[in-house]
Amino acid sequence: MISLENKIMTEGRIAKGDVLRVDSFLNHKIDVRFLCEIGREFHRLFSDCGVNKILTVESSGIGVACMTAQFFDCPVLFAKKSKSSNISSEVYTAVAHSYTHGNDNTLTVSKEYLTPDDIVLIIDDFLARGEALRALVDIVSQSGARLVGCGAVIEKKYQGGGDELRGRGIRVESLAMIESMSEDGIVFAHQAR
Repeated sequence: MISLENKIMTEGRIAKGDVLRVDSFLNHKIDVRFLCEIGREFHRLFSDCGVNKILTVESSGIGVACMTAQFFDCPVLFAKKSKSSNISSEVYTAVAHSYTHGNDNTLTVSKEYLTPDDIVLIIDDFLARGEALRALVDIVSQSGARLVGCGAVIEKKYQGGGDELRGRGIRVESLAMIESMSEDGIVFAHQAR
């Protein structure tokens, strides 16, 4: 998605620790119109799959998931990173390591909201090593729902998570794929060919 790559180049910032900061439009301050374009693109890619539920993880994926869900006319379900008193005791769980925060989170989804009748599209803002998406795939598998694929706004291709998921036969669509990133700049996958 060229408009996304342009936005990354103009508004994104490379921070220490191989972190790409796009919090000016994607996951802290949200450019709603632009996220609507992203949601429309995910719908175009998965429109023929019968999606009736979008699954993401709190909190950075929620905005993108909501903008995508409007085009599928379906609900968004987000995995909580900590169990709270307002969630049922009947849950699916999976552990995901957060590269950004440097800790493990036990992702939790209530069984009443994810069932074998669901056709699920997983959406997240970033795909790097694939920890969060693997945990969400595991939760979908536990539920017996059908997974149609995963959508990531930005994939750091060089960290291998997307390739690992694709190698397992999971459809992964990333709207911007970064081949490499350094203080010298960002190289997108199509530029590296």
